[in-house]
Amino acid sequence: MARTLTRHSKVLVLAAAGLATVTLIAFAPLLLRAAAPAGTDWGKISDISQTYGASLSAVALLGVATGLVYQARQTAVATEDAYRASHRQLIMMSMDDPDLMVCWEPLPVRVSHLDAKRIYFTNLIVSSWFTDYQLKRINDEGLRVLLRAHFGGEVARKHWEISRLHRRQINEALGDSRALRFVTVVDEVYEQAVSAGPPTPSSAYFSAS
Repeated sequence: MARTLTRHSKVLVLAAAGLATVTLIAFAPLLLRAAAPAGTDWGKISDISQTYGASLSAVALLGVATGLVYQARQTAVATEDAYRASHRQLIMMSMDDPDLMVCWEPLPVRVSHLDAKRIYFTNLIVSSWFTDYQLKRINDEGLRVLLRAHFGGEVARKHWEISRLHRRQINEALGDSRALRFVTVVDEVYEQAVSAGPPTPSSAYFSAS
């Protein structure tokens, strides 16, 4: 979080510097005329100012462009977060109501209502990691660290066993290479977990006391 805030601050400072430079260039003739002594050779000063003005304008435009790119990315992030929040709310509304849960697509295997609730909730967890991965808040190695712990659990493995094919088919249809990379990484860690041995059953998560 601190690293993200630092990066955002640098971008904002660069954009502000660009805007300040543009303003300075725009008002420079007025400032020079007010400050220059009588008899100043304005032709010579004009030649010099044009040379430096071109360089300053390029720097200013770079700062403004960087600020616009940053703003566009922030808008995309906000839109993605809003979509995920809406989807999450719909799932949470249906989890405690079997009448609403059947409005979603049926799971490829028959499970109890309790297991279905757990699988849907686990899907929210994985989807939050997917969003972070798509927005490059997390890389492959960071994702693997999360998944190694995640697939130690029984419900986590059951969820991915059920949903992995569907996720891959959707992302292949969309042609989203990064989303497909996400599925590939999850598949790799899932297979490693299965090969390592059985998961911790849900009944063994908590002590009797």
